[in-house]
Amino acid sequence: MRFAGIAFGLTVLAATSAGAVENFPSQGVTVVSGKCSKLMVGKLDASKGCKAEVASVTGPDGSVTFIFTSGGKMLGFQGNGKSIKPGNEKGTAQLPIDVISTGAGSKISGQVEAKGTCTFANPYAGKPVAIQCSAKSTEMSFNGNFTSDGKAPQHK
Repeated sequence: MRFAGIAFGLTVLAATSAGAVENFPSQGVTVVSGKCSKLMVGKLDASKGCKAEVASVTGPDGSVTFIFTSGGKMLGFQGNGKSIKPGNEKGTAQLPIDVISTGAGSKISGQVEAKGTCTFANPYAGKPVAIQCSAKSTEMSFNGNFTSDGKAPQHK
């Protein structure tokens, strides 16, 4: 699978049941700019090299993946976009996570079943919003925290 034209694409419902997250995540690959404050894989802290962007990938099968990158490696939190539901705070939504993808460069090299959630809001509403993902597999936990800069999307 390739990262730039990501094959595990996603066709998420543009206006999810969460209502407040209109047009996000959108079909294809969208890059959200901002600041990554935390990226953990088990006990490995990759926060220091975490890029100032998160990719949102929506595939034809309805899957949604939030991809964090650090030091040339990527960590993807993937779930079924049709399962997105309203979050606990007004204007947020939650994506149940069932797969963690890992890779280097533009190639996905591994996937592991995991359970967790990504909580997010529309990052293009003109104000910073958080994208927070956490999941656990049978062997380790995965965490990514990101705050958008509120600017218009960059489509790749």
